[in-house]
Amino acid sequence: MRTHDRLRIAIQKSGRLSEPARDLLARAGLSFRESRDRLFCYGESLPIDLLLVRDDDIPGLIAEGVCDLGIVGLNVLAEQDCERRAKGEGEAFTLMRRLGFGRCRLSVAVPQDWDWPGPQRLSGLRCATSYPALLAKWLRDEGVEAEPVLLSGSVEIAPRLGKAETICDLVSTGGTLAANQLKEVAVVLESEAVLAGPSRAFNDERQALADLLLRRLDGVLSVKAAKLLLLQAERGALEGLLKLLPDADAPIVTPVDGSADRVAVQALCRTAVTWQRLEDMKKAGARALMVLPVEQMLA
Repeated sequence: MRTHDRLRIAIQKSGRLSEPARDLLARAGLSFRESRDRLFCYGESLPIDLLLVRDDDIPGLIAEGVCDLGIVGLNVLAEQDCERRAKGEGEAFTLMRRLGFGRCRLSVAVPQDWDWPGPQRLSGLRCATSYPALLAKWLRDEGVEAEPVLLSGSVEIAPRLGKAETICDLVSTGGTLAANQLKEVAVVLESEAVLAGPSRAFNDERQALADLLLRRLDGVLSVKAAKLLLLQAERGALEGLLKLLPDADAPIVTPVDGSADRVAVQALCRTAVTWQRLEDMKKAGARALMVLPVEQMLA
């Protein structure tokens, strides 16, 4: 019987979300010791452990209380949520954070030589997919009567096999669709990796651990593209310079020793600080410009 003084997170054992998930947790200060069977990782820096499982199993493990949190594709989470709602089952898990990696989209694709006036083009046709619940919901929302055909793999070849006329599958670059003479015509869901958890808060030590983890993840995610910009300028040029920093947090402005009119500015920029922006700032009166990486931040 498991104790409730340690938090247990399920992540994909192998696949496109596995390494980015481990890297994210490492940047949040978590370290682990992997078991011999490579199915469990014991938390060493904090009482937070990992379960290494199949992506599709993670929402069910959260619902059953086998694990407390999970890093999973939104496509998987949303599909299983739709399945539960269709069966009249209550909410068992919830999206806690979008993590910004593993981006793709669940899209409808049709043969390249078809015209596409809109979703009604699917009326009366079969659509092969590994996500029947999401597809069925989208078809209902669009007012289209079509038949979802469940396939567990190689969905893109269904039209050539005569299994369906169209497909609904995950798309990243569109290369696989093009190789099978298909084209993307409608997006059902924009997906990415997310942190999922139970629909109710924990009532023991796990809640404090979950809150700590979320604070750290927020810090890691907030500085992913952030840069610290340092510069000096005349006080009169400050207003014009700040207009060139619309993405920055409120800057810290301090007087420069020995100069009544010169100030030092420190600003956290949330998007890329390009060479062009630096040149524009120099023209606007900035001097001694420096751009520094931000390794960690805790709000």
